[in-house]
Amino acid sequence: MRREAGDEARATAEALAAHYGLEPLPREGGRFRRLWAGPDRGDGRPEGSAIVMLLTDAPDDYCALHRLPSDEVWHHYLGSPLELLLLGPESTGARTPVLGPDVLGAGHHVQLTVPAGTWMGARVAPHAAGGPGPGGPGPGRPGPGAGRPGPGAGEPGPGGPGPGEPQGGAGAWTLFGCTMAPGYTDAGYEHGEAEALVRAYPEHARLIRELAR
Repeated sequence: MRREAGDEARATAEALAAHYGLEPLPREGGRFRRLWAGPDRGDGRPEGSAIVMLLTDAPDDYCALHRLPSDEVWHHYLGSPLELLLLGPESTGARTPVLGPDVLGAGHHVQLTVPAGTWMGARVAPHAAGGPGPGGPGPGRPGPGAGRPGPGAGEPGPGGPGPGEPQGGAGAWTLFGCTMAPGYTDAGYEHGEAEALVRAYPEHARLIRELAR
């Protein structure tokens, strides 16, 4: 049954990728599509931009650490929770917020703003892929059974995933989006190098190496 559930979840992820026409995102990882870009500002950047992205629990399927020159807003849409690693200036240290649907029970965020200049990486929350998150559940992190969709048309209540959604094991996936204003351009993307970040944030070396590419 568990294998069948994993196969169904993977099939749903591939169906979503086909529906949105998602393509691999070079260097950063995951699959994405830009759904909107505003008019050009005259400096080579659009007024705003919006993308949709898909990550799965496949070993190399994660958003590698990077930073951008403007705030970026992340939105959770469907599937398992998404764990972020955010490395701010030394005074603010690191955070591992989780995007997901269980706002009241597990402290998930349905929307989260990452400040400009923050190193950020993301992956399907490890517990959703059958393993514990870093250090186990904690503030802002889901515990076992979290990340279920809420009651609604055609959906079960808490404690049961919807048809084709991840079951908390193999095949877990997350569909989410990112928006920026001014909009994203490749010129503003800065890729994170693992060892340089480890030297800057040695207490988070393990997570950095797991989310660097």
